[in-house]
Amino acid sequence: MQCCCSSLLRKDKTRALLPFCCLYTYGNNRVSCGSIFSMRIIQIAVGKNEGSLTGYLQDFTQDGGIRNIRPSVVICPGGAYRFRSERERDPVALHFLSMSYNVFILDYSVLKDASALNPLIEASEAIIKIREHAVQWMCDPHGIAIMGFSAGGHVAASLATLHDHPRLLSVFDTKGGLNRPDAAVLCYPVISTKAGIGHQESADWVSGNNEEDRLLFSLEDQVTESTVPCFIWHTVTDASVPVENSMHFASALRAKNVPFALHLFTEGTHGLSMCNHEVGTPNHACQAWVGLCSTWLNDRFEHTL
Repeated sequence: MQCCCSSLLRKDKTRALLPFCCLYTYGNNRVSCGSIFSMRIIQIAVGKNEGSLTGYLQDFTQDGGIRNIRPSVVICPGGAYRFRSERERDPVALHFLSMSYNVFILDYSVLKDASALNPLIEASEAIIKIREHAVQWMCDPHGIAIMGFSAGGHVAASLATLHDHPRLLSVFDTKGGLNRPDAAVLCYPVISTKAGIGHQESADWVSGNNEEDRLLFSLEDQVTESTVPCFIWHTVTDASVPVENSMHFASALRAKNVPFALHLFTEGTHGLSMCNHEVGTPNHACQAWVGLCSTWLNDRFEHTL
């Protein structure tokens, strides 16, 4: 017995597929699993490498629902620019869907394809696509946050800081700044490419070992007054991506008077994701980031439940 929802998505990656009743294939028959999703799932390609942007869009309801236009979160899973973690995508998406957000997951370029600014371009195009389809997808064009974990946090922080950088503008049309997100959520992010605090593997992949790009992507040095407001969290004992990444970035934000929230937790490993049993890394203290982040975003977007 196999659920056909994901196979339906793969058959046509460009059109809306829901609302529909989830069906299971049983022999030659399809039967309902009993769940009705008031939701559309869309998937489009972004960037020259055709990275995928998958959107989970909460649809208009005819039976008393009062919310039509919603803020959006674009999730960038981590994985050292070598892979994209399953633990930092759907579990996170489900939470923000429950908070009445539209949710997108960006499968940005990794490995050798992560060089030449490709993830930054893909993230830029993702934000532009959401704004261009704001009416069709019922997304608030002024309420789009990009969220990233670890190396995905580097993707998010890159867009937060480099959305108007001349290097990006030389290779990509931002359509007058439509690629600028309204907020960034950085979860134990890779920020620096410098020896000592940077994550070496991430730095190597994203820079393609090009020294000019390595300097560009040391993001604590790229903060300007146009950097977007940021929510940042990290654990002090992170042995993979030192907490100094977040601390130095927050200091740079402070120096430029960019609004931010910084939450440091005393203990916790790298890659905590939602900090629960579902993702295999339960941590009651660090799990507070979920509520803190939700409140911070809701306040910024004037979003109430």
